[in-house]
Parts: sequence; structure tokens; C-alpha cells
Amino acid sequence: MQPPVRVLIVDDSASMRAVLKRTLSADREIEVVGVAPEPEVARAMIKELNPDVITLDIEMPGMDGLSFLERIMRLRPMPVVMCSTLTARGAEATIEALRLGAVDCIAKPTGNPLDIALSSERLCATVKAAARSTVQRAADAGTPLKPSPPGTLRDVVIAIGASTGGVEALFHILKALPVHCPPILVVQHMPAAFTPGFAARLNGECALNVVEAQDGTPIATGTVYIAPGGSRHMELIGGIHGRIKLRAAEPYSGHRPSVDVLLHSVAQLGPSAVGVMLTGMGSDGAAGMLAMRQAGARTLGQSKETCVVYGMPRAAFALGAVEREIALTAMPGAILGACRK
Repeated sequence: MQPPVRVLIVDDSASMRAVLKRTLSADREIEVVGVAPEPEVARAMIKELNPDVITLDIEMPGMDGLSFLERIMRLRPMPVVMCSTLTARGAEATIEALRLGAVDCIAKPTGNPLDIALSSERLCATVKAAARSTVQRAADAGTPLKPSPPGTLRDVVIAIGASTGGVEALFHILKALPVHCPPILVVQHMPAAFTPGFAARLNGECALNVVEAQDGTPIATGTVYIAPGGSRHMELIGGIHGRIKLRAAEPYSGHRPSVDVLLHSVAQLGPSAVGVMLTGMGSDGAAGMLAMRQAGARTLGQSKETCVVYGMPRAAFALGAVEREIALTAMPGAILGACRK
């Protein structure tokens, strides 16, 4: 039996420290080794206790969570799970935290008993996944690729699935793709409050036009469509020059939106599609990517060595759904290669 995951909780709220400690301690595979009210105390506790994982509040007085995270990732890289409020301000900080190297971000347990139970389950699962993750320093920005000569890219649709660690991976890939890239549909597991800010942040840093997807929008060259978090799945309908369908339905493969739902819808395009599976916990998207490959699409998976969590790409590879596994640094070129005639 594996030893329990040793966790240090850092939060300026005494009540939230108590909630987090109670929630995590209820899981027999987790041991809370300490709680700290602010970063300076936490720094000493990290040296003394050597925890496997830190849960870190984003907004704290004095040195905020982002500043402390940046220091941790620079001086002593280790798995960090950020705890955030589901607000626009919290979303902006969350995206920056994920770019700095945080493994994942979870919402603080709040709401009715069912909401608290679900968020508690996700918290424990995320902490345990973080303990097994490969800590990545913030990656260098993707170097824009030289524009491909006109007419060298096929008329295709690119579909990308990602979860834990996917935010930084998507920044790296999308910043490196040219403005005339085929349309890209993305499902990144993320709370509803965060996806608008995530799309806006990507749009400000990429040559491509990046938007949060809207129901009925026709897909277009040079545009990336981020599936909204929350209550609807994203699908492509109407073929290669079709439009986006946001469909209210129950979670699929444990998620909503689900990578599987997107990839199954894109599989209809056969050889006119490219599927990409990036870092993430679980197996969402594996079956959908297999459907794509069986239909003749090109399919790429992120390599184990460059994944924060080698879960979703591993599940797809195990099914035989992945044509090739690619390092993150080489993924932009591999995507364009799959799109060329």
C-alpha cells in the first residue's frame, strides 16, 4: 500500500483552513501535515515538513498566492493546487497560476450539501493526481512558426482535448500556430466562470482569433473555439464547413463539456480532421479519438515526458487511438504537418 499523500494547506481564512483540513483528512489516502495562514509561515513549514503537495489560496494579504507560487516554482518546484473563488477576478488569477506551473486549480468547497460533496470529491482527486504529476516550470512561449505557403494546408478541422496541465500546454501550442491555421475546437476541463477569461487571455497573446464558443457559430479558418465550461457539451454539426452546437445534456465520461462528445462529432469528417490529446487526468476523449482514427483522421497525443498528468493521452494510446505521441515543444509543428497536403 502506498503511503498517504502529505499535504500542506495555505489559506488566510481560519474557517477555510478547517474546511480543507476536514475534507482532505476524510480521505484515507491523504494526510494533512500542516496548515499555514500566510506564505511566510508556509515557507518555513515547507522546509520542515517537506510535503508532497501544497494547496494554496490565490488571494491573501501580504504576499499573495501568485507571488508565492512564482517563488516556489523558481526556487523549489513542487506540486501546487490553487484554491480559487469562482469569480472573474479569481479566474484571471487562476489562469496566471496555471501558467506559472500550478498543477490545477479547484474551487473552494461552498454551496449546498451536494455541491460541497462534489467539490470535496474533486479536491481529493486533484490532490492525489498532483502528487503523481510531473511538475513543469512555466514553459517558454511558443515561437511562432514561419507561415506556410498558401494552399499547403488541407481543408480540415482540428479538435483538441485537455485537462490538468492543459492551460499552459494550450498557450504553448496556440501561440506557435499561424493565423491561417484551420479552425480549432478545444475542450479544456475548466469551471464555467473561467472559460471567458481563458479565451480572452489566449486571444490577446495569439495570432489566431480565440473566442469562447457560442451555439450556432459557423467555424472559420484562423479561429479557435473554446468550449464554455458548465452545463453544455460542444459538438460540430454540418460537416467540414459546419457550425458549433452547444447541447445541454448529462455529463459524459464524467465531464461537461466532454472531450469525448467533441471528438465523436468531429469523427464524422473522417480524413478531414486532426485530433490532439493533451495532458490531463482520467480518460475523457479516448473513445472519441479512437472513433476519429478509425474514420481516417490523423491523431496525436502528448508524450508522457511532457505531460503534467499522463492520463488522457495514456488512455487514448492504450486504446490504439493515438497515431503518434509528440513532445509538447514539437506539437505545433506536428499539428501543421498533419494538416498539410
